[in-house]
Amino acid sequence: MSDCAVRFEGVGKMYRLGQVGTGTLCHDLNQWWQTRILGRENPYLKVGGLSNLTTKNQGDCVWALRDISLDINQGETVGIIGRNGAGKSTLLKLLSRITTPTTGCIKARGRITSMLEVGTGFHPEMTGRENIYMNGAIMGMKRREIARRFDEIVDFAGIERYVDTPVKRYSSGMWVRLGFAVAAFLESDILVVDEVLAVGDAEFQRKAIGKLEYATHGQGRTVLFVSHNMGAVAQLCRRGIVIDRGHVVADGEINQAIEAYMSRIEEDQIGEIRDAIKRIHKSLLIDQIKINDTTSRQSILAPGQETLRIEIRGSSRQEMKCSIKLIFKTMAGLPVASLVEGRVKGETIQFVPGEFNIECEVILPRYLAKGDFLIDLYLHQPTVQDFFYAPNCAILHSYGGCQEYGAPVVLADEGFMSLECESIKVKQPSGALTLC
Repeated sequence: MSDCAVRFEGVGKMYRLGQVGTGTLCHDLNQWWQTRILGRENPYLKVGGLSNLTTKNQGDCVWALRDISLDINQGETVGIIGRNGAGKSTLLKLLSRITTPTTGCIKARGRITSMLEVGTGFHPEMTGRENIYMNGAIMGMKRREIARRFDEIVDFAGIERYVDTPVKRYSSGMWVRLGFAVAAFLESDILVVDEVLAVGDAEFQRKAIGKLEYATHGQGRTVLFVSHNMGAVAQLCRRGIVIDRGHVVADGEINQAIEAYMSRIEEDQIGEIRDAIKRIHKSLLIDQIKINDTTSRQSILAPGQETLRIEIRGSSRQEMKCSIKLIFKTMAGLPVASLVEGRVKGETIQFVPGEFNIECEVILPRYLAKGDFLIDLYLHQPTVQDFFYAPNCAILHSYGGCQEYGAPVVLADEGFMSLECESIKVKQPSGALTLC
């Protein structure tokens, strides 16, 4: 372990479902002797399989993690990603020694500071000041070491007025800020953070990400970061580990890991973009919708991607004049950009009754933040009627960045960024193509 900060060797964690214990003292003693002393399998368990929230196991126990072997080097920032119930939090709890592995062993070099959930390590009856000193003492720090960092912790958490108030009276946001500040500023070698930044506001998240970046690149600390925000993971981490149903299924450069994770989601995703249609004209039938060359409701904006491709295939029983309207929204539902070519330029597509295939390429903006974006898709006659409306029909995962390409920022009437269409085509068997 010359440069290795954390090593997992064949680590597994099994949880017993239902009642704990065998029911008799004799069997409990035999179970302890077989598993703890002789190192054998538990003779009283019926193993149901790996952890899977979507199916019901038939056995008495479930493997939350199985055969995990990893080396994490000193100074690495590692993002651990996976769906709910995959085993991410269990892995961090094992590293933090909150629970012990059923199989294998974990070797770590240096002090470990963990922030696994709101309030971890805090006593609600103690004040913020007392909890800071208590956490430092648990880590083995001396009082003068804690005192040297105390003002920085309080300032970062923004709780100067409440530092001598019992933390049970803190809001969840204050609790998270203090917990993160304690974990980040106290002198540890390994920092473990599990999906707690989601509780804080945008300003705190920005400060927290900046502090984690400094802890890694400025101080050489090892950071293990769990989050469902792919933008934050891509910004902070250089290496990604994907866990699915208790197994490591991908381990490598962070962008490759995110793509592997999203591809697994796409494979299991139920439904297509077309299924999100809420309203549709009685004369219109939509067979297929593709956004970014996929019918799945999850897709990735690749680094360097200049345009977003949209394809709508269907049939109409009447002649129509229409236009595509596209709205980008944050995951909180706040609109940030839109394509409203028909209303702004007065341009519409006209096609005759029969089958049609609309292909549109939207120029992406130069400045697109990292993170996930929801898409609302319309086929409408501007200011007259909607032919179909598909809200939240797809999620785009953006890597962000400032590039040379893309459309300039233009404010639309709605008050957010207006996008432009690079090209739009309509294909019909009759060869009809009209752009009014």
